[in-house]
Amino acid sequence: TTAVIAPEDLTAIAEAKAWPFEEARKLIERLDKLPGGKDKTVLFETGYGPSGLPHIGTFGEVARTTMVRHAFEVLTEGKRKTRLLCFSDDMDGMRKIPDNVPDKKALEPHLHKPLTRVPNPFSGNYESFGHHNNAMLRRFLDTFGFEYEFASATEYYTSGKFDDMLVRALEKYDDIMAVMLPTLGEERQATYSPFLPISPKTGRVLYVPILKVDPKNATITYTGEDGVDVDLDVRGGRTKLQWKPDLGMRWAALGVDFEMFGKDHQPNAPIYDKICEILGGKAPAHFVYELFLDEKGQKISKSKGNGLTIDEWLTYASPESLALYMFQRPRSAKKLYFDVIPRAVDEYMQFIASYPGQPSKQRLDNPVWHIHSGNPPRPELPITFGLLLNLVSVSHAENKDVLWGFLKRYSPGASPEGNPRLDKLSDYAIRYFNDFVKPTKKFRAPDEVEVAALKSLDAALAALPAGADGDTIQNALLDVARAIPRYQDTAKVSPTGGPGVKLEWFQALYETLLGQERGPRFGTFIALYGIPEMRALIAKAIDGTIVS
Repeated sequence: TTAVIAPEDLTAIAEAKAWPFEEARKLIERLDKLPGGKDKTVLFETGYGPSGLPHIGTFGEVARTTMVRHAFEVLTEGKRKTRLLCFSDDMDGMRKIPDNVPDKKALEPHLHKPLTRVPNPFSGNYESFGHHNNAMLRRFLDTFGFEYEFASATEYYTSGKFDDMLVRALEKYDDIMAVMLPTLGEERQATYSPFLPISPKTGRVLYVPILKVDPKNATITYTGEDGVDVDLDVRGGRTKLQWKPDLGMRWAALGVDFEMFGKDHQPNAPIYDKICEILGGKAPAHFVYELFLDEKGQKISKSKGNGLTIDEWLTYASPESLALYMFQRPRSAKKLYFDVIPRAVDEYMQFIASYPGQPSKQRLDNPVWHIHSGNPPRPELPITFGLLLNLVSVSHAENKDVLWGFLKRYSPGASPEGNPRLDKLSDYAIRYFNDFVKPTKKFRAPDEVEVAALKSLDAALAALPAGADGDTIQNALLDVARAIPRYQDTAKVSPTGGPGVKLEWFQALYETLLGQERGPRFGTFIALYGIPEMRALIAKAIDGTIVS
């Protein structure tokens, strides 16, 4: 593995500008102001609402929080203990049935029940819908290797872990209402209560007015579904709090020090903070990230099932590429759909390749340092995802053995065993090509000028030595184009003093030889694919068989 940043390199650490370091410094400032803050175990928390299958946004919260946690540990030289708690709000009532469940009608009788009391609509031996979705989240977090503790709202409420704080919420009931009521409309104000009873008869979460609050006996009184008033003990999972008071209560009960959430929560952050402090806690440090959008620019939603799921990304790319996507520009809205995957993969590989040669300060700002907690793996062959996709296309590879035939010729020392990431990348490329690239490929026949250009290119390739590298082939490509008026760019000057080359030249190559509008650096691609193979492809384009 590559060298880890040395602990004594304090100057580089102090000057690191990557956003996880910036957030960690804010957290340190907060803790330094708290009584006993320098000695407490620092609690990082992420929240998960299991009303639908986990999506990438959920993973993003854990990945980003882990990055801040690691930066905090580096800044404090490992002298402060930390924990990461992934908390599932699985006691929330199912207010609507998600669109992406197998049998929506089967769940209709269970509307408004806590998610851990709703039957599991998916395959697998899970106790409930909530348990299934929790397991889906944990499965991925475990696969990726996150260090975390999982917590269930149902378990915390029913086991009594929140009982003392719920009694305190009864004691501070009027103060909590004073925070909440101004945020509500007139109609909602008339019926609102921070406490939600769980009906002893139907098991549903009830949104009903509270007639009486009795902190001494830890009870609330409300009118039940049959019209009879009910005195209900708030402890032991018989009630839960509405989601805004619930988050503030949890911060106070657990002593949370850091939590990030999406921009849609930002207007409510002062409410969470005030309730936490009313209950005797200290509001945690926040980090607000922008929301993810689908390809149409709409917010992704677990219940709608738009955007990408965790499993879908991992079908076509590595977890590390997903972590890079989460690292980059967290405060900017980003589209999250299949087309972003190839770029994320290639950018990750570029950062890995540049890391060994960077000085300490640049390493600390390199995303892969944060993705791999300070110890990125060694670079492998400089083969991009885009190159592999095009190699799959022209070689008609149905399995990676075909790809490895080209890769070993390109780099004789390469092997699946010695280059495990490239081997895995080959699997991803074949899947992605078959599902997303192949259905959209459309070759066009070259016109007269392009036919003549392709013949010149064929002759230029034939004149090159068998082992010509990508740069040599790229220069030959440019020399061919400079002799053709259509592709001459007189506004630019080549290194040899002649005209530059217009992008239309490469556009023509992509469309006639690869059947697509964009493509890789062509010289590198030919070096990988092979000069004889490319000459055969050019012949097919000239005689029209590639189109048919």
